[in-house]
Amino acid sequence: MRIAIPVCEGMLCPHFGRAEEFAIVDVINNKVTDVNHLTPPPHEPGVLPAWMHELRVDIIICSGMGPRAQAFFNQYGIRVIIGAPALPVEKTVSQYLAGVLPTGENVCDHH
Repeated sequence: MRIAIPVCEGMLCPHFGRAEEFAIVDVINNKVTDVNHLTPPPHEPGVLPAWMHELRVDIIICSGMGPRAQAFFNQYGIRVIIGAPALPVEKTVSQYLAGVLPTGENVCDHH
């Protein structure tokens, strides 16, 4: 399983499209096996979903994302988990794997 997390200053970035980088976390048997921090391509509609698909991402954990962006990712079979708090990447992943990461509310600043 490969998880992508938008990152700003070492924490989960509340603004998905403005993330400085993405943590790409590989998980095998519920254990983190690898973490890479990658700079995303310039943000335009459809660019990040295609990029994540090329990286073989399975799940995105974020605070909020507009419905159109979620639909783009879903077309690639990438599951979007919204409502996650701004935590360090390691804590976000460990809480997700333990089933205790608070999620659900779409924290999205798009008007």
